[in-house]
Amino acid sequence: MSKYSNKKATVNNLLFDSQAEARRYKVLCAKEILGEIKGLERQIVYELAPAVKFDGATRKTPALRYVADFGYWEGDKRIIEDVKGVLTPAFKIKRHLMKTVLGLEVRITK
Repeated sequence: MSKYSNKKATVNNLLFDSQAEARRYKVLCAKEILGEIKGLERQIVYELAPAVKFDGATRKTPALRYVADFGYWEGDKRIIEDVKGVLTPAFKIKRHLMKTVLGLEVRITK
């Protein structure tokens, strides 16, 4: 069981972390079929900070990454989207870093 009571869901043999994310995927697939969006992708990984090795450490800490639920094009605008029921402190920081480090805005849907 997840810490936020999300229930996994499957659509077209694809596993989603929540039923809300699966529902949103269905909506985005329909929009793509209608030509309203294009290039729909799932689980896109963005590196916000590279791996680093701290003094005294035996190995590097992993890179800081953000994984977006969806990415697609709306006309000539790139949309990065995350389905959220709870805006966790970690998500808020990563969303902020996406904008400041990479210049990319994350759209939140519920």
